[in-house]
Amino acid sequence: MSRVVISKKLLRVAGKTNAEFRLIGESDRVLVGLSGGKDSLALVHILKHIQRHAPFKFEFEACTIKYGMPDENYKYLEAHCKEHDIKHTVYDTNIFEISQDTIRENSSFCSYFSRMRRGALYTYAEKNGFNKVALGHHFDDMVESFFMNMFYNGTIRAMAPIYKTDRGFHLIRPLIQAREKQLRAFAEENNLKPIGDEACPAMLKDVKMPHARANMKIWLDSLEKENKNIFKMIKASFKHIHDDTLLDPTRWKREDI
Repeated sequence: MSRVVISKKLLRVAGKTNAEFRLIGESDRVLVGLSGGKDSLALVHILKHIQRHAPFKFEFEACTIKYGMPDENYKYLEAHCKEHDIKHTVYDTNIFEISQDTIRENSSFCSYFSRMRRGALYTYAEKNGFNKVALGHHFDDMVESFFMNMFYNGTIRAMAPIYKTDRGFHLIRPLIQAREKQLRAFAEENNLKPIGDEACPAMLKDVKMPHARANMKIWLDSLEKENKNIFKMIKASFKHIHDDTLLDPTRWKREDI
């Protein structure tokens, strides 16, 4: 078995996040969505490390959603998980077949396939008795979502570290305070072969690429080049919210009116 190296800084971020938001505890059964990208690969290895060293016992299993596409191949992921003693299941679905009738040509694919993939993950979690589902979203994802919601949807909304789903279990994001560059460095240092956009079903369809998110990344990158502490300030602002200063009267202090 090749040894996986995880930086102490990344482990500290994940450990602090778990403690701060009480993501994983004694006797939890956690299902991890393993797409094969750098984020989810980092997540399963960090959870493996926590499992070995934490003062509490929990179980976790990795699950890869198979869309039902021609020539879809997850042999590398299966071999990788087996090598590192990570329980792993490839869950067969007919998402790609369904999409032929339910997604419009030239429409945005990101939200559609993300929603379908998460629904399949939830179904597997329900069928197999997991009480938590873990996703590999990081802080850059959170910041991008915050500004996209503001600029395109007119809402103040980001990504919660933990919340209870309508199906009764909790969704958790153990990497939500980690930077994307930390996860990219993890993959590079360990010579991993992350699966990228080429595995997305939309690559086989005539659909619109997610330009809005790509442009958001470029914009945030330019802000960080101008101010290296910009993400630190954004993180601080997420923890110091004065919602009674906004334009929603339901959040005002009644005695001030």
